[in-house]
Amino acid sequence: MSEAPHSSLETGLIGGIEKREIKIVPWRSEWRDMFHHHAERVQAALGPTLEGIEHIGSTSVAGLAAKPIIDILAIVQDPSREDRYLTALQAAGYELRVREPAFDEHRMFRTPERDVHIHVFPLDSAECRRYLLFRDYLRNCPETRDRYANLKRELSLKDWEDMNAYAEAKTAFIEQVIRQARQKDAPPS
Repeated sequence: MSEAPHSSLETGLIGGIEKREIKIVPWRSEWRDMFHHHAERVQAALGPTLEGIEHIGSTSVAGLAAKPIIDILAIVQDPSREDRYLTALQAAGYELRVREPAFDEHRMFRTPERDVHIHVFPLDSAECRRYLLFRDYLRNCPETRDRYANLKRELSLKDWEDMNAYAEAKTAFIEQVIRQARQKDAPPS
């Protein structure tokens, strides 16, 4: 009987839960420059393995207060084939933090300084579309962007045992925005 493809790999949070202070700061234009710098590093490391790269998350939305962490969406054909990108990203200075085979084969790498997160997904991932839909809606709807900033500021005042719990606390808002964005983009019936 053959092993499951990921049975010998550590899955979930590599290194376990981490308690970190949630600090929301006003949007900074240098976040664009940081994205471009890291996008170039990722492109140089992965070459043709990289099928697309996008700035996502709050730092990608001008005017949106955010944690000062740059989120990057790196699209590869098959994230389960770590042999095509894992060593290259590690050599470029990124550490594997998350391995989630059940979540569209998601992998997340970060800088040692923890100020850049690289989310690896496949090209046909529903999550890629959700990230981009959410980002684009916030870019085009200042009222929703400001409501999201207020929610994040409010949540940042709580003492979170884990960054993931903070992220989960935003889920209902994010899902609502994605539903609105899909309705807006739906063709008239």
